[in-house]
Amino acid sequence: MSADDSAGNNLVSVDFEISGHVQGVCFRMYTEREGLRLGLVGWVKNTFRGTVVGQVQGPADMVEEMKVWLSKEGSPSSRITRASFTNQRKIDKLELSGFKTRF
Repeated sequence: MSADDSAGNNLVSVDFEISGHVQGVCFRMYTEREGLRLGLVGWVKNTFRGTVVGQVQGPADMVEEMKVWLSKEGSPSSRITRASFTNQRKIDKLELSGFKTRF
C-alpha cells in the first residue's frame, strides 16, 4: 500500500464474522495471507461460538475483494455458510498495522 493510499479518502474499515466449518481448517492463516496479498491491515480470531471474527482496513476496492473472498472462498477445507459484515465506515487513515491472528 502506498503512502497515497493510506493518506487518501478512499480508506474503509469493516468488521466481519464468518460461520460454517471455519475452525480447525486454517481459516485464520489463509485470511491473514489473503489480507496481506491484497495490501490490507487487520486481525482475525476464533470465537467460542465456532465462528471466525475480525476487522479489515484498507482501500475500499481491496476491502470489497476481501469481503468476497471471506464470503465465498476462505481456506481450502472450509465450508462457509454465512458471512456477516458490520460497522463499515470510511476512515481518514489506517488504525491498525499488519495483519495478525489474535488469540
